Amino acid sequence: RPVFNGRTALNLDAKGRLTVPTRYRESLNGACGGRVVLTQHPYDACLVMYPLPEWKDIARQVAAQSDAHAQVRALKRRFLGQAVEVDMDGSGRLLVAPELRSVVGLDKKAMLVGLMHRFEIWAEETWIELEQQNLDQDAMPESVQALSF
Repeated sequence: RPVFNGRTALNLDAKGRLTVPTRYRESLNGACGGRVVLTQHPYDACLVMYPLPEWKDIARQVAAQSDAHAQVRALKRRFLGQAVEVDMDGSGRLLVAPELRSVVGLDKKAMLVGLMHRFEIWAEETWIELEQQNLDQDAMPESVQALSF
């Protein structure tokens, strides 16, 4: 199971492709043959990128939730309904669908953030705003407050 850490500022080319940093390519190729899934994050104003096997696991969990609740149906439409499988090309590029770029305001500059088993892809301006917000320790769940950093 690959582990992705760190953040990288990236530029999207004129066709809406981003180039995966070299340090992640080998892990992505080994884990999924360079096949990933991009979709809208269910809660935040960014995209999420999963290696295909990781995607299948989380997608099964989300799909198994009952459609009886309107919020669950909305989450499924956002997270599952917008998912796109993408193959990394020989140069490490991934095409980000125009619909996905539009929904999070992704234009030319992006921030790729590794979060262990997945990535988030943020529009640079949104990422900068997010980074300027202070985390409220008291608002964290007790399980997080108990961690020693």
